[in-house]
Amino acid sequence: MKKKQVLSLMLASVMVFSMAACGNSSAPADDTAAKDDAAATTEDDAAATDDAASGEKQKITITWRDDGTDINLNANYIALNAAYEAWDKKDQVELDFAPITASEGDYFTKIALQLADPSTCPDLVCEDTFQLPNDVSAGYLTNLDSYVADYEDWNNGLYFESMQSAVTGADGSVYGIPYCTDTRGIFYNREIMTEAGVIAEGEDFEPKTWQDILDACQKVKDNCPDVVPFWCNSGVATGEATSMQTYEMLLYGTGERLIGDDGKWIVNSDGIKDSLQFLSDIYTNGYGPSLSLVLNGQASNTSAKEYMPEGKLAMSMDGIWITGNWKDTGASPWEGYADKVGLAPMPTSEGQDPGSVTLAGGWAYSIPENSDQKDITWEFIKQVMSPEFYLQYIMQAGNIAVRTDTAEEAEYTAQPLFGIATQFLETADFRPQNDQYSTVSTSIQKMVESVVSGTSPEDAMKQYGTDVARDVGDENVAQ
Repeated sequence: MKKKQVLSLMLASVMVFSMAACGNSSAPADDTAAKDDAAATTEDDAAATDDAASGEKQKITITWRDDGTDINLNANYIALNAAYEAWDKKDQVELDFAPITASEGDYFTKIALQLADPSTCPDLVCEDTFQLPNDVSAGYLTNLDSYVADYEDWNNGLYFESMQSAVTGADGSVYGIPYCTDTRGIFYNREIMTEAGVIAEGEDFEPKTWQDILDACQKVKDNCPDVVPFWCNSGVATGEATSMQTYEMLLYGTGERLIGDDGKWIVNSDGIKDSLQFLSDIYTNGYGPSLSLVLNGQASNTSAKEYMPEGKLAMSMDGIWITGNWKDTGASPWEGYADKVGLAPMPTSEGQDPGSVTLAGGWAYSIPENSDQKDITWEFIKQVMSPEFYLQYIMQAGNIAVRTDTAEEAEYTAQPLFGIATQFLETADFRPQNDQYSTVSTSIQKMVESVVSGTSPEDAMKQYGTDVARDVGDENVAQ
């Protein structure tokens, strides 16, 4: 059994151990190493069996990112508890909830430290699928091939293939079970947009270009001066939300991608400059929130849980999960939101094909390599992902389902805006499955924050090129 420790009291020692662990964290390179791993796993399982025989409960430590709200409103906590209470192994197993309260970027840093150290490593970790390749490369996650081989739901079409691919490493092996996905677009307050003269009453907002969005912002600013026209994650503190659902939504809308056909990171292009110019236009024209609001780790919560439901925000480029906040059971219930909120696809920069763009992502349950309770943790993952409990989770979380059977449930399909959000998947793009991405993503966040803080797009792009070349090597970048 692991002894739960407070990370902050051990940070220095954990960092030292982490550096040593990373040097030996690659997957087994030969049969001997593989046999050693198998023997170690057998010893762990034997120890777990001894615990059960002695009457001592096995303990599963579970870690996810807590955004700082009441844990009793957290969808993960609710679903995990519900599944546990109905589990036939409940009497033999104890759950130890160990969420990490942190910004998105800080979560990845802290979880890497925990995964590297057997004394702080959880048994079940929530992995952002963009971070998964990086943690696989570091040797932090268990190869689940032997487990999914006998998992009927995995093999009979009950998981969307695209989401199975999202948790498959470069080596072709599975390293997580996906539990949510998402799409992104422009959420808008119908009442504000009507009052501002952007749309007529009863009409939908249907921007065809980025200029249409900027024009709508100006109307809101002129006619609804107490309202923030447009919100998008724009700082380092909001981490991957800034990289993916702001910058990449824009970049992909220019027709460009982060990586060229030659496998090199593109650091200087018209698409980058145009994307940064759009952000500059938002903030220099006073269309965005104050920097004090948007450049902190709670920015996403502020826009979704306060400004939008309180009628202080006209448009927000965000993901479908934010609607979970507005349900009666959500963190910020909003009566009648189904009639008050619209969802528009994010247009391409000049209306070029395919006309709109969205980025899709998701999270997965993974078993750390340093877990000492792998088998029972796998059994619990299957319990949590069973249709009854998974439907409860996905309804609470407000995400798009990864199970095909759940996606057809009447309760699920009746959710406001989900039909539109699901249609966005037809033109969805994904982040590159590249273990350098998380490093480059940090540079993206810095570039975006510098622009919204007043740096010119040209200067910000130049610094981005310098940062990326430094981190991934000159040979891996393209101008």
